Amino acid sequence: MSEIQVRLPDGKTLTLAKGSSLLTVAEQIGPGLARAAIAGRVDGELRDLRAPIDADAAIEIVTRKDPAAGEVIRHSAEHVMADAVKRLFPTAQVDVGRTDHAEKFQYDFLVERPFTPEDLERIEKEMGKIISEKSLFERQEVSRSEALAFFQEKGEELKVSRLGDIPEGETVTLFRHGDFVDLCRGPHVQRTDQIGAFKLLEVAGSYWRGDETNPMLQRIYGTAFVDKKELAAHLERAEEAKRRDHRRIGPHLDLFHLDAISPGSPYWHPPGMVLYNELVDYIRTLYLDYGFDEVMTPQVFNTDLYKTSGHYENFKEDMFLFADDENELAIKPMNCPGHAELFKMRRRSYRELPIRFAEFSRLHRNERSGSLSGLTRVRSFAQDDAHIFCSEDQVEQELSRFFRMMREVYDALGLKDVKIAVSTRGEKFIGRVEDWDLAEKRLVEACRDAGFEPTIKPGDAAFYAPKVEADFTDVIGRVWTLGTVQIDMGMPERFDLSFISAEDREVRPQMIHRAVLGSLERFIAIYLEHTEGNFPLWLAPQQVVVLPITERHSEYAGKVVGALRAARVRAELDDRNEKLGFKIREAELRKVPVMAVVGDQEQTDATVAPRRHRSQEKPAGSLPIDEFVAGLVDEIARRRG
Repeated sequence: MSEIQVRLPDGKTLTLAKGSSLLTVAEQIGPGLARAAIAGRVDGELRDLRAPIDADAAIEIVTRKDPAAGEVIRHSAEHVMADAVKRLFPTAQVDVGRTDHAEKFQYDFLVERPFTPEDLERIEKEMGKIISEKSLFERQEVSRSEALAFFQEKGEELKVSRLGDIPEGETVTLFRHGDFVDLCRGPHVQRTDQIGAFKLLEVAGSYWRGDETNPMLQRIYGTAFVDKKELAAHLERAEEAKRRDHRRIGPHLDLFHLDAISPGSPYWHPPGMVLYNELVDYIRTLYLDYGFDEVMTPQVFNTDLYKTSGHYENFKEDMFLFADDENELAIKPMNCPGHAELFKMRRRSYRELPIRFAEFSRLHRNERSGSLSGLTRVRSFAQDDAHIFCSEDQVEQELSRFFRMMREVYDALGLKDVKIAVSTRGEKFIGRVEDWDLAEKRLVEACRDAGFEPTIKPGDAAFYAPKVEADFTDVIGRVWTLGTVQIDMGMPERFDLSFISAEDREVRPQMIHRAVLGSLERFIAIYLEHTEGNFPLWLAPQQVVVLPITERHSEYAGKVVGALRAARVRAELDDRNEKLGFKIREAELRKVPVMAVVGDQEQTDATVAPRRHRSQEKPAGSLPIDEFVAGLVDEIARRRG
């Protein structure tokens, strides 16, 4: 039997029989570690303890103290939940769980009636019993035909269908604990009693495979952690996230609303359009500083364009397609192919480079109804999108310009906690491997030149280019990707792009994809939740509300509003016949950044008494109108978050 060498974190090596498991490694290190082990890593990849090791590798054993332990625990709790449902509802069919166990777990079930809150309590109680049984999780590799026969015998029709999703040639694995068996890759804990603290969160309807023409399934969400303390902290964060949900705050502030009459496409209200346009206008002002030319490409293209770019092959299912009398057409889902075509429309000289096309036009993607989520996942959106065509020796400076622009925008928005990552080539890609390797190297170097040490996200790149991602951590610890920049050497070749060099030769340009905010809809959702709707003055839809103390001050208050509006400050008058305290509370609830109170003294002295939203300080004294307006105009012009 052949042997393999495994290297431990302390540098020691062990010699094992090929096909030994991570659990074997833990047992050789010590019985205490073997009992505590939850999962392991093979060359940095999280693996199930029972999975075979077939080649020399670096090995780590994951215990409760490891940050990855929570993901494995939640994945295992997912199976325990499905087991509990099957015990309580024997006719239930089990569909699939969740691929991302960073915070929660879920399973979809086909049942005779919807689950009730009382059902969730029963399921949770049954899960506790299963965990106390301390059943071992067992991993079993089976043939496709064996798996098919097993689930057919169990009457699990949904699982039989899911078996067909596994690519030919890929290993089929089952995981068992007690009498429950499911189709799964793992990893899972050793024993059910390692799951720790858990809680079921809610139940929701979900169409099978996200298609509204399919049956409605019942999806149960839950979460689990190593102990009750971590669970309590998570639930507290979840409550805060619910309180900050943009789908609640947006309508409250009259920014937008969502309606089933147009799924995945929000209605933007007048204040929401002010916010939206302020973001667009701000980015447009930077185009002058950073050398971008705005363009607008068609909304509908012949699908030949996307066949050339590679999107038709790799992205077709997410496109809105239709046909006229002669052609198959697509509503534009992204700008890059149109910009490549625009570059190609005439002969280009090296003297023109770099050429920077920017576009804000509407994009449409056929997101499945089950994946739509407020503004974070929509079917109609716009991006602060741009594509740069340059020579190879200009790439470095263009990447540097991206980081400068990114910092300027994020400072204006008050986004401080930003980290940088580089996503590298996955299994599906277009172009040459050597071009990808070079592009990835240049992106990493550009990050370091900009003062960032990037983390690497192996295999996470889109099919056409490696990507730098600006990952922002919001006030409750959630990480969102905002800005991105990519070096794409595949699309220029597929479109046969070229420019004439100084030596009068045709040369292939480099193509850089760039966005700082990304999707405006998604960014607004993230920003709403991060700020809770407390926008910086320059961005607030309504910047000032003028509050007359009594009706006799309304005429003077109107003059103050006029002075503000003449200076392009967004101001309104609240002259309702209400007490001042009531009007201040209303303005606070609407999160208006500045309130200007006017009474007898202000009217006599031609002043205002300003108050700031959420200010804990006692309001300062009155200011002359001109000074008040000038201060606001200056603050707005400086754009600080």
